[in-house]
Amino acid sequence: MANDERLLNTLPSGTLGLIPLESCQEMGRKVDQFLVGWREKREHEHASDSAFIGYKRDTYLMDASCPRFGSGEAKAVIKESVRGYDLYLMVDVTNHHLTYSLCGMTNHMSPDDHFSDLKRIIAAVGGKARRITVIIPFLYEGRQHKRTARESLDCALALQELTNMGVDNIITFDAHDPRVQNAIPLKGFDTVQPAYQFVKGILKEEKDLIIDNDHMMVISPDEGGTNRAIYLSNVLGLDMGMFYKRRDFSIMIDGRNPIVAHEFLGSSVEGKDVLIIDDMISSGDSMIDVATELKKRKANRVFVISTFGLFTDGLEKFDQAYEEGIIYRVVTTNLTYQSEELLKKPYYIDCDMSKYIAYIIDTLNHDLSISDLLDPYERIHRLVDAYKEEQKKR
Repeated sequence: MANDERLLNTLPSGTLGLIPLESCQEMGRKVDQFLVGWREKREHEHASDSAFIGYKRDTYLMDASCPRFGSGEAKAVIKESVRGYDLYLMVDVTNHHLTYSLCGMTNHMSPDDHFSDLKRIIAAVGGKARRITVIIPFLYEGRQHKRTARESLDCALALQELTNMGVDNIITFDAHDPRVQNAIPLKGFDTVQPAYQFVKGILKEEKDLIIDNDHMMVISPDEGGTNRAIYLSNVLGLDMGMFYKRRDFSIMIDGRNPIVAHEFLGSSVEGKDVLIIDDMISSGDSMIDVATELKKRKANRVFVISTFGLFTDGLEKFDQAYEEGIIYRVVTTNLTYQSEELLKKPYYIDCDMSKYIAYIIDTLNHDLSISDLLDPYERIHRLVDAYKEEQKKR
């Protein structure tokens, strides 16, 4: 049954409200446009029911902000009633582009600043909403998900803090370690994979791909990301290979044991297009190292695919890798901040996630399962089949 048909058979759980924080304004506007368009066309047999008051509106965006004092402190202000609303708060904790004044100095917002603003908005709601769902694509402190020494468990604490403040559900994307949800076993936690959007984005840009074992392969850059690569390889019917990082555990550099070498496990990549898939590109060093190793093994085109493109050390090393033929395409989503410089790169493919998020919100507002939205297996198959049929016509 189509998603819209399911929604027509149920009542919304509450009046829908979107509060994208400043870090997520552009994504929030796109999601709002989809929801407004869909609901304007939707005719429901119970449209006159009181549950549908406010169902069709010009916008679902709510007027909220987090103004700051000169000292750098802030407060949240919501300028309209949220009583009885089904609220969806959206935040990009990696958006370093935003700034604020701190004692006369310009300060870039850190993940801690964004997370604090999220908590301020929740506090301003004051328990009056029917339900609060937080959409936090890059899970705050997701990389600090386990304790290896005398360390803080920041991600677990953050999740508990949100649920203790009244958050009912947390939706994130490609969590670094989904097991962190064990910190809040009685609350909703979903980690969404953008596999469909990756495949769609690549097939839209590249018209000459041959998707079979003889011409393409999926690669995990390390042992921690094998599940991600296994899923994509199974869906596309391709072989999978992986690298594991050999580290020097005798020394520490920047808080980590340095990588000595990348060792490869898998069949030959010679002459094949390869899809390297991981959850994030941070500095990009590991991805470029893996791509270099694959080119040494005579791989054809190298696609670097990642949910989050952080590029913490800039884009120069990717420019160089592209110019040297090591990397053919870099594919990431718009779930985190994208600079104008990145969007203009000839090797970059942007995968828009706004429609997917709008589907999730629309479905949850009707208290329906999102299981079919979280598993894109059939949608990817239809997409690939249509791509192959189009190739036959050319």
